[in-house]
Amino acid sequence: MSKFTDSLEEKLMPIAGKIAENRYLASIRDGFMLAVPLITIGAVFLLLANLPIPGYSDFMAKAFGPNWNTFFMRPFEATMSVMSIFVVFGIAYSLAGHYKIDGLSTAAAALAAFLIFTPYIVNYTPEGAKKAIEVSGGIPVDWMGSKGLFVGMLTAILTVEIVRFVVKKGWVIKMPKGVPPAVEKAFSALIPAAIVAVIVDIIRLIFTWTPYGTIHQFIYTVLQTPLTRLGDTLPATLLASFLEQFFWSFGIHGANLVGSVMGPIWLALAAENLQAFQAGHALPHIITQQFHDMYMLLGGSGSTLGLVLGMLFFSKSKQVKSVGKLAIAPGIFNINEPVIFGMPIVLNPIMIIPFILTPLVLTILTYIVMILGLVARPSGVIIPWTTPPVIGGLLVSGISGAIWQLIELVISFFIYLPFLRIVDRQYLEQEQAMAVESQKV
Repeated sequence: MSKFTDSLEEKLMPIAGKIAENRYLASIRDGFMLAVPLITIGAVFLLLANLPIPGYSDFMAKAFGPNWNTFFMRPFEATMSVMSIFVVFGIAYSLAGHYKIDGLSTAAAALAAFLIFTPYIVNYTPEGAKKAIEVSGGIPVDWMGSKGLFVGMLTAILTVEIVRFVVKKGWVIKMPKGVPPAVEKAFSALIPAAIVAVIVDIIRLIFTWTPYGTIHQFIYTVLQTPLTRLGDTLPATLLASFLEQFFWSFGIHGANLVGSVMGPIWLALAAENLQAFQAGHALPHIITQQFHDMYMLLGGSGSTLGLVLGMLFFSKSKQVKSVGKLAIAPGIFNINEPVIFGMPIVLNPIMIIPFILTPLVLTILTYIVMILGLVARPSGVIIPWTTPPVIGGLLVSGISGAIWQLIELVISFFIYLPFLRIVDRQYLEQEQAMAVESQKV
């Protein structure tokens, strides 16, 4: 087993290291991190506008008038409905930092490029009309939200690469000494931003000659829709879960690696569920970002909260029990580095087995109970991944989600228990042997 573990580490560590260091994946991850707090705020306001409590809407309407939910919907529209704007800015800013070029001006240029790509035409149906008419001069919010994510990501990367090339060539306006730094930055960004605008506008023009009309429609039809449908499948999710825990088993942050690829897809699926939830329609997807955070990883990667409870209440080894005491508080908030490195699970051939197996089992079971309608599908409401179990399930799926998380906790505990007993026995024997040796001394 030791030779097998060493062989895997030798072959996979370089590959995983390169993935972790990939500037594009890291920038996409950081860009989404910028957007997550704002998206969370918008999702909470949407939840407050549509609380699934009998009589809630009637009570609010009587208390505050028929348009009471406008107060809650405005923050939602200013955050979730335009999430691509925040993502574009965040990715460009992060990637510019990797290249050591000015982040603010580059991010601003990326945002302008994204708006150039976006068609200034919206469909409008006048009151009493049977057919919608096209009105120019307005930015369609449709492409500012989840549908524009992939174009936004590509635009941010393209903009930064163009700016880097221009700066590297020295095609910038250089100001004389003594000019304030803010003025110098503004003028040095002028030519790179102008070149970005010209190139992006040419690309936009080319797409107007295609059947798709816009790059947004092209990417959404050819790339984003197939990818999101793939991300919504159980096999793809199981593969993502396996890789996440597998990398963690070697001390590599698997959540960051897998999240860089799958995060945008799961977030787009969550946004579609949120739109359906807002409209009162059936939720189209089971697998979303909330499915991953709330049901696949109960207590963090590996769904280790059940393990921590076992360590705390059923272990005999002082070392295991001490780690359990340290890990329980962060584990409740889905932070489990103390148990991953304190048990340890990393490079531990015994604990790696349930660490990988538990999320796979929970993913399959959760998918089945949601398919059967026993547990409500995630509403798409974005909540922090640190939301404790039961509370998280309640927020994303209602009471059925809270109950299912408790059941998951029991399942994970029993999966980990046999392996915990093996490790606990080993540590206990070591502690007893050390006690005997100390008495001899």
